[in-house]
Amino acid sequence: MPDMVLNALKKIRAPLPRDEYDLHGLVARALQDGEISFIHEATLAPRCRIDFLCDDVGVEVKKGKPDREKTIRQMERYAKTGKIRALILVSEKSIVLPKNMQGIPVYGLALHKLWGLADAMGEEEQPFSVATEVMPEENLLPVQPKVQPEWADDAEEEPFAVENFILQSLQEENIPPFLRTPSDERRTYGTLSFNARRKCWVIKGDRGVTELAKRLFPGSDGGRRGEARFTAHKRTVGDVNWLMLRYPLEIAKKDLQRWQEALDASRQYYRNVEKARAAAPAPQLQEAQFSGTLRPFQLTGLAWLELTERALLADEMGLGKTVQALACAAKEGVFPILIVPPAHLTRNWMAETLRFLRVQGREPRVHIVKGLTPYALPEADVYILHYLLLRGWKEALPQMHFHTVIFDEVQELRRAGSEKYSAASLLSESCERVIGLSGTPIYNYGGEIWNVVNVIDYHFLGDWESFSREWCTGYGSRIVQKPQMLGEYLRSEGLMLRRTKEEVLPELPEKRRLVQEIDADDGMYQRLMAPIWEKLYRWQQDRELTPSQRALLEDQISQEARQATGIAKADYVCQFVRALLNADEKVLLFAHHHVVMDIYRQELKSEHPVFITGRETAAQKEAAVDKFMLGKTNLCCISLRAASGLNLQAATCVVFGELDWSPAVHSQAEDRAHRIGQKDSLLCYYLVSPRGSDADMQEALGLKVSQFVQLMGQKPVTDEKEAAGANFARQHVEKLIRQMT
Repeated sequence: MPDMVLNALKKIRAPLPRDEYDLHGLVARALQDGEISFIHEATLAPRCRIDFLCDDVGVEVKKGKPDREKTIRQMERYAKTGKIRALILVSEKSIVLPKNMQGIPVYGLALHKLWGLADAMGEEEQPFSVATEVMPEENLLPVQPKVQPEWADDAEEEPFAVENFILQSLQEENIPPFLRTPSDERRTYGTLSFNARRKCWVIKGDRGVTELAKRLFPGSDGGRRGEARFTAHKRTVGDVNWLMLRYPLEIAKKDLQRWQEALDASRQYYRNVEKARAAAPAPQLQEAQFSGTLRPFQLTGLAWLELTERALLADEMGLGKTVQALACAAKEGVFPILIVPPAHLTRNWMAETLRFLRVQGREPRVHIVKGLTPYALPEADVYILHYLLLRGWKEALPQMHFHTVIFDEVQELRRAGSEKYSAASLLSESCERVIGLSGTPIYNYGGEIWNVVNVIDYHFLGDWESFSREWCTGYGSRIVQKPQMLGEYLRSEGLMLRRTKEEVLPELPEKRRLVQEIDADDGMYQRLMAPIWEKLYRWQQDRELTPSQRALLEDQISQEARQATGIAKADYVCQFVRALLNADEKVLLFAHHHVVMDIYRQELKSEHPVFITGRETAAQKEAAVDKFMLGKTNLCCISLRAASGLNLQAATCVVFGELDWSPAVHSQAEDRAHRIGQKDSLLCYYLVSPRGSDADMQEALGLKVSQFVQLMGQKPVTDEKEAAGANFARQHVEKLIRQMT
């Protein structure tokens, strides 16, 4: 295998790459042409990734002449993982390496020598220690002959003139014109320097140039004459470079290296944007990283997330934003990460993380952060902290240096000025990768979407004044004039990806069932269960109860325990439903108990819901159906046992706030929306709490947490299942007895 990989790499025939990214592309193409499968940036161990893994042969790629000591230490780390049996170093210039490390053979390939450029650039002859030993000369592909270029005479004056000429040519050819290196002009129009305190690039000089910059880029107006300031953002660095092509500036000597690094990062950013636009190939996920299968559109989303370090994934509700974000974290392989969800989704994120994510083949260690007061966090791979706690951890989180932060329902940050918003901004700034998830990213209020984007990628939309002037109805206005155009801009500039159900419908099943774990009020549950424990004690100890009395008491206990569960989680159910409504979903919300329905009525009254609970007259029931079907309300609350005969196919989501013992009842409820005339893939949420009767009812229904299930409504309910359903209530009561004792 090492020989095959080396032979493939020796076929590389191309001009010198501009940076390491291009060098990776040359290596990838050579391996593909050699029909050698590989994983790019493969994780060998925590914080240990190799550039290419070809089965068990590792390939490390270096630009220029690598630092020998650092390279040896790095390759020794690879060797110690035990996951590779050969190492290959591909670099432009050669260095001397050991023949083996940790008993693993080491090979090298110097591209300058391979292309016959080493002598022309004055490089010393430093052959890799094993390249000529492993590959006999007669087996090598012919090397292109050395050509004396027309500018070779310059090499006598400057040792690296050839290399500089080639790199400059590549810059002119392969990057957008506005990112080319400005030519050296005798006349300059001012200076460019970096303001570390304000984190911006400052142009000072010719008034005509600075005023022009302010007119072209309103966000650059720093309030001083003869001065323009540009936020140190990858996009705005490109704007400054474009300006310098016409009006050359003298870069402060102390900032020369910083500017070159910023310009390289800007070029990399635009390459990634273009690569994402061109639909990057679907990445490969190993079982040791991720447990699950992504649909094709989700693989596309994963590829986009990989290329977008600051990303807003805005797929419609129900298309798997959670699983795509976790897949990206798995592919990245750098832990720990931090997840920031709404409070009512904390448990669900923990369940989904344990289900999908893998760290070196094992389940991840997950810690849910509790309380506003920072404490020493236990070692974990994933930390979950909900939005309400952000303000207490404002100073502590940026010091923990998380590689990735995931903001779920990122529209929670649409209002600036709070400690929560400030904490999120500081946290985002400290992370290398920031992922925002939201099904409703574009609002009519410009201030809100600007706030959200500003947390994900600071000043991506410029400062507030320039944004409101350009995108809103007037300077300082909060109303976006053309929301659709703003959404298109966010997509075209590579910050946002949004797919709708209509776009991916062929990939979706008719019904998608998702069990969503939500929180519950434990204190309320315990209070409601107190009188039930007394009835349980009587049911167990009172020998004078007749069979009919015992059956009646058993039914009371089961009903009251289910009601206690429904009440304890009702507020969290309402929060979940409100999020669906904010995403413009049309929701059928099912429950069983009238008291639970009354809570829904109170908590969701601002959504103007209609109710069909069995307490309405026939005329009231008909009016409720008409109001929902005609679009006068997006929420219809229905009793589980009052759903028969209803035709409500205008719904896009079905939500079960409470469960029933019978699968047939749920199947019938789902069919209120999934009938002839219902065109979309129907999303059915089963909201369950870890406390109370839900766990037993899940088992009765054949549901497993966080899995799409195919049980209810797909097959006729057998007599055996009907008989088993009749015993579930009794089994639940017996379980409560065991808990009491």
